[in-house]
Amino acid sequence: MAKANERKHRIAIVGGGPGGYEAALAGAQLGAEVILIERAGVGGAAVLTDVVPSKSLIATASAAQSVRDSGRLGVQAFVPGGDGKPVRPEIAVNLAAVNKRLLAMAGAQSVDMLRSLEDAGVRVVQGEGRLDGPNAVVISTAAGGGGTDFDRIEADTIVVSVGSSPRELDSAKPDGERILTWKQLYDLPSVPEHLVVVGSGVTGAEFANAYRTLGSEVTLVSSRDQVLPGEDRDAAGVIEREFTRLGMQVMSKSRATSVSRTETGVLVELEDGRTIEATHCLMAVGSIPNTAGLGLAEAGVSLTDSGHIRVNKVARTNVPSIYAAGDCTDFFPLASVASMQGRTAIMHALGDFVRPIDLRNVAANVFTYPEIATVGWNENSLAEASDVAKAVSHTIPLSVNPRAKMIGFTDGFVKLFAWQASGTVIGGVVVAHRASELIFPLALAVEHRLTVDQVASAFAVYPSMTGAITDAARALHQH
Repeated sequence: MAKANERKHRIAIVGGGPGGYEAALAGAQLGAEVILIERAGVGGAAVLTDVVPSKSLIATASAAQSVRDSGRLGVQAFVPGGDGKPVRPEIAVNLAAVNKRLLAMAGAQSVDMLRSLEDAGVRVVQGEGRLDGPNAVVISTAAGGGGTDFDRIEADTIVVSVGSSPRELDSAKPDGERILTWKQLYDLPSVPEHLVVVGSGVTGAEFANAYRTLGSEVTLVSSRDQVLPGEDRDAAGVIEREFTRLGMQVMSKSRATSVSRTETGVLVELEDGRTIEATHCLMAVGSIPNTAGLGLAEAGVSLTDSGHIRVNKVARTNVPSIYAAGDCTDFFPLASVASMQGRTAIMHALGDFVRPIDLRNVAANVFTYPEIATVGWNENSLAEASDVAKAVSHTIPLSVNPRAKMIGFTDGFVKLFAWQASGTVIGGVVVAHRASELIFPLALAVEHRLTVDQVASAFAVYPSMTGAITDAARALHQH
């Protein structure tokens, strides 16, 4: 805390996404003078056009699928037909109403975050920030954002948290109507008749799953031999089988070379000469950092060839006064990681105790139906690291879990990894409905280096999905 008559440590934060938001709160809590510059709204793309609206859309799709699958539990909804016999009604999805709700929710979340910052004493400026050397930021006030008392501010610490944007290809330029990025989906007035999704990574798989569930015919174009190439192969296999069950066409080992408009929709051309005609196309081919024109290189900040900011495990760049957080860095592109980077950066800059971020401990989730949640080591990373100790694993299929049987959701598993010699839990994979909630016990085990016996000794409710975790831990007990 600053002493009387002593100038407070001044922090300038460029970008109000998860990383910038958490950095601002941490700075205010530790007694610094904090100024946050954000051009669109607090929360950034994560809240306004990415994580919050997309996961809300996916939740709506999951609700629709749960109703469709309720027949497995003996729940039947019928209306009388013309002959008096029961007719099962179709589930109707009002996409315009869905989009209105999720965008309103995203906007309300942004306002709540703004109020939290203001209540903490953070000064929030609507505008664009650009570095002017290692200790200053020039602010260009956004149109309609009102006046400001300054154009250039000196800062002891600068945090850059400007996020990323969907990658666009010249051969498939989004137009916001038929050829779309994931930020443009929320303008659709109705469910697309036939949606082609180019890209089978996390974003592509999530939206393909959601729109197929909402009623679209979906074709997923994947350049790999399996969807979700970055995930556990067994987990990705479950998702691909579910896609097929839903009636989705998955085109593996296929690469799109161009997407063009037609009179009635789009034409997707593949590398092997095949074409796909559809009404809409979603381009999910990665993202690029929003670091151009920020004055980073001029300030001496090291960037990767792709434009990402190089940071260390405390979110610091090679310039001591400049930190960075979130998707604009060369770290793991997750909102939770961005938040942790933001807090870690400020605590380090202000001399508070800080624990360097270990990406091995990061829990991640793919919001398909079922979900895939992961933490720590997996089969891929263990295979690549030949110099590490020997690991063992055990998989419990949900088909033997009583709770999974009760709710009618047995397509999935729990997989646990541990060091063979010590029994220390080093990773896990959960494929299940709401796996994002089930991974937390494994994240705690990995973070605090619990052994399989310690995990197994904890009481899991019977019946519960978490019982599969303790069952997997018991199976790895060493004499």
